[in-house]
Amino acid sequence: MNEQLKSQIQGVCPHDCPDTCGLITHVKEGLVVKVEGDPDHPTTQGWLCAKVRPYPNFVNHPDRLMHPLRRRGPKGSGQWERISWTEALTEIGRRWRQLIDEYGAEAILPYSFSGTLGLIQMSVASGRFWNRLGASFLERTICSVAAKQAVRATLGARWAPPYEHVESSNLVLIWGHNPVSSSPHFMPFLKRAQRQGCEVIVIDPRRTRTAKGADLHVALIPGTDAALALGMAYLIVENGWHNEAWLNQYTVGWPQFKERLADYPLGRVAQITGVDEEVIVDLARQYASTTPALIKILDGVQRNLNGGQGVRAICALPALTGQYGVYGGGLSYNTADYIKWDLDVVNKWSKSPAPGRSVNMNRLGAALTGEITDPPIKSLFVFGSNPATTSPNTQQIIQGLQREDLFTVVHELFMTDTAEYADIVLPATSQMEQVDLHRGTGHTVLKYNRPAIAPKGECKSNWDVMRLLAETMGFTEPWLFDTADDIIDEMVTTLAQSAPAFANLTLERLKSEGAISIEFPQIVPFADGHFPTPSGKVELYCEQLAGHGLDPLPVWMGQEDAGTPSGPRAEALLLVSAAAHHFVSSSFANVDGLLAREGKPFVELNPRDARARNIQSGDLVCVFNGRGSCHLEAKVTDDIRPGVAASPKGHWSNFDPFAKHKNGHRVGRNINWTTPDALADMAGQSTFHSNLVWISKVSAELSPVGTPRATRRRAK
Repeated sequence: MNEQLKSQIQGVCPHDCPDTCGLITHVKEGLVVKVEGDPDHPTTQGWLCAKVRPYPNFVNHPDRLMHPLRRRGPKGSGQWERISWTEALTEIGRRWRQLIDEYGAEAILPYSFSGTLGLIQMSVASGRFWNRLGASFLERTICSVAAKQAVRATLGARWAPPYEHVESSNLVLIWGHNPVSSSPHFMPFLKRAQRQGCEVIVIDPRRTRTAKGADLHVALIPGTDAALALGMAYLIVENGWHNEAWLNQYTVGWPQFKERLADYPLGRVAQITGVDEEVIVDLARQYASTTPALIKILDGVQRNLNGGQGVRAICALPALTGQYGVYGGGLSYNTADYIKWDLDVVNKWSKSPAPGRSVNMNRLGAALTGEITDPPIKSLFVFGSNPATTSPNTQQIIQGLQREDLFTVVHELFMTDTAEYADIVLPATSQMEQVDLHRGTGHTVLKYNRPAIAPKGECKSNWDVMRLLAETMGFTEPWLFDTADDIIDEMVTTLAQSAPAFANLTLERLKSEGAISIEFPQIVPFADGHFPTPSGKVELYCEQLAGHGLDPLPVWMGQEDAGTPSGPRAEALLLVSAAAHHFVSSSFANVDGLLAREGKPFVELNPRDARARNIQSGDLVCVFNGRGSCHLEAKVTDDIRPGVAASPKGHWSNFDPFAKHKNGHRVGRNINWTTPDALADMAGQSTFHSNLVWISKVSAELSPVGTPRATRRRAK
């Protein structure tokens, strides 16, 4: 090793990815100089994705916020003055006490999500203080909740096989998921399986990086996944390819489900999905005749109006063929229910007031502009999230953030699109500067994150800020002032008492070993034939869903945008805004090297749709609907099916290379100016991919703006 690299600190990647990689951070004279993968991590095995390899550029970024700031001019004007933490906390406390006296604590809304996925800096920081305060409760539903409800309703738990099990699969259906970009450590195992003869089929409206390496790509219309799965099920049953004995023994509702399948004959399903009849027949035959066969999904498949029922329909396929409990078969979604945080440790609900009223995070814009009035939201505190970039219906969010009577505080590493509209901005630590505990959602490894460097400037972690806010508000409960290690110790002690798999789990062991792989009795999910549902079986018919007013059987309910049209329906395209390859949502989208690799914000169009609009690759186009619009570079490609457009999410409006100027200010936009804030069929899920847009050419050639780069902003 280079002798200049004087220290190596074990840690863990905190970002929104199921792999949760082990990190080794090299530090010289208090500065992060290199980050590499931890070769001792059982799953990620020493390599990092393209996003995290240049992590020093993120931690040492010249635009890191170092001091608290107070707004000086109009909201969004970029005029700030430096203040002390004491001044910031005093003003926050004064404003909040006034609001609570007049409106009650529910007038205050915390807004946070997956800027970090740690126990302390996400979960506990989003719980204890806010619950004690009695603030409005944020329904954190933007990502995975429909699949969470659907999988639990059908199978009882989100259990998934280890990545290496795919090496025993003979067929893998990757459905609405692009693991090359969003679950990269699964890919070496999949590639080994392919070299051994496993066939890989990707079902996705777009030929993704993963689809380009598959044996077959099936391009369906977005949001029709339920119809395709039910159409496959119809063919499997119609041709006698199903496992009747398994269904009779291990499922509830098989007769009712079989009757439901009559609604999904081949011709109708082909019309709904846009997939040729022969392809559907071959797909059903191959899936039913191959063992073991694995279906792999992640959260993109559910971000539409049919999201929950689509996942339910997909879950039914391994039951039809008896693939659950088979090594290398079944369903691979998420491992989160193997290691579940004790919610009383996280939230301290038993020691707090009754929960405040709920606000769905997907409806933030509506909530800020009048949908919620009793009491109205008068203060917003944002951390671990950047809703002005990542949340749907951005124009309405910006409208709400511009309210002069809304007191907004943003705790952040950078001057994000959201922070631009704050009244007070507080500087946040990075993962290299804070303690945390992480669990993966693609494996069952617990990993302790040790700080590699001291906090930069006056930066503070999410949890440290919550402790300061508790003090500011005059709270005295000891659990509001626990250290991060105190909380981790309490959590692992509780886990150790909950199940044999966690025996001998201690804080000291986590600190000394770093990564601990939790071994569960059943390495193959559901291998004993028991499912942790009320019936102990796969619930094709789910009484719990019926009790919530939902269809107890999987169903396709149609696919339409709930927004205001902006032209003839026949000229609209369904737009998919999936993950960018070089960003994690909006994280890293201000790092110059990653911005350069991702390139200008673009929209992909099929050649047929491009011709109809007189659009060529490189043209500047306007993507618009009744919610808003943005300018993007056109990419004409066969990688997207006709009738569909695709534009990666995550680009900051701050760095929009096609930004307009209004009243002397640069006004940028991104694709979320068009996305809907309607809610899906289950659990208040987001519906980003149920998005009808119209696209027109703005000019034949792009303005010579070059590759977008971060615009430096400094406090005066």
